[in-house]
Amino acid sequence: MKRTLTILIVAMMAAVWLNVSVVSESLAMSAPEALVERARVTLDRMTSDPNFSWLKNYLKYARGVLIIPQFLKGGFIIGGSGGSGVFLARDPQSGRWSEPVFYTLGGGSVGLQIGASAAEVILMVRTERGVKAFYSSTFKLGGDAAVAVGPVGMSMEGSTPHNLSADILSFSRAKGLYAGLSLEGAVIKVRNDWNQLYYGKAVGPADIIIRRAASHPRSAALQQRLEAIAAGP
Repeated sequence: MKRTLTILIVAMMAAVWLNVSVVSESLAMSAPEALVERARVTLDRMTSDPNFSWLKNYLKYARGVLIIPQFLKGGFIIGGSGGSGVFLARDPQSGRWSEPVFYTLGGGSVGLQIGASAAEVILMVRTERGVKAFYSSTFKLGGDAAVAVGPVGMSMEGSTPHNLSADILSFSRAKGLYAGLSLEGAVIKVRNDWNQLYYGKAVGPADIIIRRAASHPRSAALQQRLEAIAAGP
């Protein structure tokens, strides 16, 4: 059963890679560059959706965001999930966003699950503990950082931040047979290979986020969009 679960997750991750690779070829970009661009599109799409007005309004309080343009989940009896994305941290003093760091998010579950879904996912990191979790090579949501589902719906627009004990709030737009997307127990792992490919040298999360030891010109559009949304109308 464990072997079947592993094969399922690997297959879905391969599908994500194929999707990113097709986009990168059409735009004459590397796969990591294409993922950064797709992350910007996902950010625009979700923050322009009235159902995610809470996310848009409170992004200015975020300590960081992980944007996953395509998170795949599916299974029959055994379920698996996975996707690649980029994490950017916000400097609380200057309000500026860091360069992106590449990660994968994946997990598996056993239960009576039938169907499949593809979702756009944004994780809003709200605490310093949540940001520090991203400095490690691997961590588990719900263990190393508390995660809760963020408020969704136009009726939540004027609500104040809730789940104050949660380090991370998750927001997702999904189609398929799954009613929701729970990330409790999911594992986030840094993609050092993509970080090296994107920046042209071996750099880790702390090098990129804290020491600002790497930069890439294609990051500017995503950083500027985050700054504009956080600044408000």
